[in-house]
Amino acid sequence: MSDMTENKTDPSPCCSNCDYTLAFWVLRGWLAVRAILTGVEKFGAYKTIQQPLLDPATGQPDASGAMVELKVKFYSMANYSGIPAGLKGKFANESLLPPFALNLFDHLLGPALIATGVMLLLGLGTRISLFVQGLIYMALTVGLILIHQDDGISWLGIHIALVAFALVLAKNNKFAILKKW
Repeated sequence: MSDMTENKTDPSPCCSNCDYTLAFWVLRGWLAVRAILTGVEKFGAYKTIQQPLLDPATGQPDASGAMVELKVKFYSMANYSGIPAGLKGKFANESLLPPFALNLFDHLLGPALIATGVMLLLGLGTRISLFVQGLIYMALTVGLILIHQDDGISWLGIHIALVAFALVLAKNNKFAILKKW
């Protein structure tokens, strides 16, 4: 009789870790998308274009020939900037950051985020990609500490905690190309 009671409360063997697996998939997906889109945004810029003012009633260009300026976002390799322009000057004035390291980080940050994000999304070396993302967020944290950007430091701390939690849950990774890594 006690065996029947125990079986009713125990989850089925095929789904004993479903919650952990689902939690890992959600976290893996979020971290992957976050990294990919952050990396892609490093290639984005805005340009201003002029368009004719449209009459709201007819949808036709205004008869007076009035123009409006619109900011349009576009992506290009020529736009790439790993470190935002507003922060480059602050980093350049920081004596603990050698110029060669800052230049290298500026060139590699976007591609590294995209690569680790795609790897994580596909399950290609999940643990390695999570670990590298953690290292990236730690490096970004060091930079923000040196230029006293406390709000950014807090956000990066949350990212590092999410990466660490994903590493804890990685043993529940059911769909991966390189499961061991």
